[in-house]
Amino acid sequence: MGLKNDDKGALKMADERLIAALDFHDMDEVRALVNKLGDSVSSYKVGMELYYSVGRESVTWLKEKGKKVFLDLKLHDIPNTVGSGLCSLMDLGADMLNVHAEGGYTMMKTAADRLHKAAEDANVPCPKLIAVTVLTSISEDEWAELGFSEKVQIKDIVVHLARLAQKAGLDGVVASPQEAAMIREACGKDFLIVTPGVRPAGSSLDDQSRIATPASALRAGATHLVIGRPIRAAENPVKAAQDIIKEMEQVK
Repeated sequence: MGLKNDDKGALKMADERLIAALDFHDMDEVRALVNKLGDSVSSYKVGMELYYSVGRESVTWLKEKGKKVFLDLKLHDIPNTVGSGLCSLMDLGADMLNVHAEGGYTMMKTAADRLHKAAEDANVPCPKLIAVTVLTSISEDEWAELGFSEKVQIKDIVVHLARLAQKAGLDGVVASPQEAAMIREACGKDFLIVTPGVRPAGSSLDDQSRIATPASALRAGATHLVIGRPIRAAENPVKAAQDIIKEMEQVK
């Protein structure tokens, strides 16, 4: 999974569990960061800001660079629309796609079935399909404002939605690292748990509410960590990524 550090401080190669978030709206910024990070990062998240700004190029350029892509567009609509949308996105070559679990079981099952059928017909590997549970920016106060009673906690809904996604045939979920251990227990060892809201010690919380450090998220059961600002906004992004990889290596 990488080069060993030697006495000269050789850079460690990428850990595929680290997904760097490209929260830009300009391909020049994307190219600058990806080229600077080089072999330190092999997987990237393309979200709404970037995809809605530059479109397909955001994915195709990364694939041409040999990178893995998590296309984070959080599809949430009627079942047929989501299924058709995912099939269109599959043609880009993204390695991971997602939908909103709150779209319900039928939407998720239709999405998974349509995506697998499209990949089979095209004779290409099927992208991993995961479902967003509860956004990591949602605090307990906001949860109450949404109308949930005190008896219905965020963690309970997250685990329920994870089980529903698994039943629908999805590969995993997006969830806070604080719920990762409960999801792992509920859904087993092969279920993907992609965790945003990961902040190295000493980092700013920004707009995240339910967070953890890289090592603690992995120990809790996360399979992938989505990390944006701590790398992107760092004075030295390569060092920031390397420090995160070193921390992740504590957990195999």
